[in-house]
Amino acid sequence: MTRTLSRSVLLVTMVATTLASAASAAEGEKKKGGGLSYLQLPALTATVTRQSGRRGVMTVEVGLDVADSSLRDRAAASTPRLRDAYLQFLQTYAAALPPGSLPNPDAIGIALQRSTDQVLAKPGAKLLLGSIMIN
Repeated sequence: MTRTLSRSVLLVTMVATTLASAASAAEGEKKKGGGLSYLQLPALTATVTRQSGRRGVMTVEVGLDVADSSLRDRAAASTPRLRDAYLQFLQTYAAALPPGSLPNPDAIGIALQRSTDQVLAKPGAKLLLGSIMIN
């Protein structure tokens, strides 16, 4: 009885392992969102003051669309510098934002594009804004 049970457990374990490895292989082959020229950056956060006077968090999702492969490699290698430049602007912008007011996506996009061009020292990378949220 225990021998049959242990064989069943072994069989179920082998099937589960096979399914898990197949799922991870399919996940590895999955096309990157946004296309081959798209470079996703981790979400950026800055502290804001809510209308109630409490602290809140502004989260900005950004990515870069870089058609030139050499510039895309440069942008990927410069990701820490890009994030630093973006965060410096966002923290200053969020600190100056009046309590309870909404952020201006146009101003944020223009400033972050300017930071992108300065860090990469070459135009050609287009900054794409995702969502801008305040919690």
